[in-house]
Amino acid sequence: MADGPDLDDLKRRMTGAVDSLKQDLSSLRTGRATASMLDPVTVESYGQQTPVNQVGTINVPEPRMLVLNVWDKGMVGKVDKAIRNSGLGVNPVVDGTIIRIPIPELNEERRKELAKVASQYGEKARVAVRNVRRDGMDQIKKAKADGLSEDAQKQASDDIQKLTDAQIALVDQAIADKEKEIMQV
Repeated sequence: MADGPDLDDLKRRMTGAVDSLKQDLSSLRTGRATASMLDPVTVESYGQQTPVNQVGTINVPEPRMLVLNVWDKGMVGKVDKAIRNSGLGVNPVVDGTIIRIPIPELNEERRKELAKVASQYGEKARVAVRNVRRDGMDQIKKAKADGLSEDAQKQASDDIQKLTDAQIALVDQAIADKEKEIMQV
């Protein structure tokens, strides 16, 4: 008798898609300063691309201000340039080894654009979860050929669908929360 699909593996992969979505959403600028806004920014440091959070300390002293304390004085200019070119729409102010990053207020048009981007991230996550579901269903088909019983097939299929529905619900909730956060004035 053959075994059905590995539900733990499928759940791990689906959860990975949801976690990736949450990380993508945390990098979206919502008008409120968060240290994770700088996660996608990299700077050339000693010949290789290094995340900004590894060349200095990021603090959030106010809701609309990030402060980056760069450890290496020679890196300040590169970090400043990397932040300006990152597409975050912020203008850093350099003061010695400290870079202050004021977060401007979002206008209505920009808020709608960010909500669309959040929705696109959500759709990518849904597709990733569905792809894992498809892999699980393919495993059931293989197990059927190897002698998996009809009842075991049905049970495995139902389990995979429940898992998929739960992960899709998490994706939808994360998107709804982010859109609400973006649209708050």
